[in-house]
Amino acid sequence: MESPVPTLAELTDSYVNGAAQLRAAVAGMSTEQIEARPIAGKWSTLEVVAHLADFEPIIAERMKRTIALTKPLILGADENEFAKFLAYDKRILSEELDLIDAVRRQMARVLRNIPDATLQKTCVHSERGLLNLQQLLTTAIGHVTHHLAFIVEKKKSLGIA
Repeated sequence: MESPVPTLAELTDSYVNGAAQLRAAVAGMSTEQIEARPIAGKWSTLEVVAHLADFEPIIAERMKRTIALTKPLILGADENEFAKFLAYDKRILSEELDLIDAVRRQMARVLRNIPDATLQKTCVHSERGLLNLQQLLTTAIGHVTHHLAFIVEKKKSLGIA
């Protein structure tokens, strides 16, 4: 049996909630814990949040272009290159969280003012091919969820989960 397809309103609520989930995941962590790399070869919690903050505007821009334009080309982005050159370890956690929250709130306002049928509008991703708005929005929701697991893993390694 297939699960019901979520509505635009439900997807939008999940999207906005991601920012609060992220804030909750890092709440109470000290600066030392946020900057620690308790798992060899893995990003710190700060670097994870910086990564999310860098990709929030990119993902929102992809959604906006898909909503506003006819089958726009959207470009892929290499997260490892971003991390290598954009000083993830020098970021300020509160600024990164504020950016994620602001982008998601603004994008949610856009999403709440379009018809559900817009979820089927398409774009062409330079690496993944044809995608629709629903796929972009679902990816955005899953992006935070995916990285929350890494934060939980770090907290456990630090003995704070």
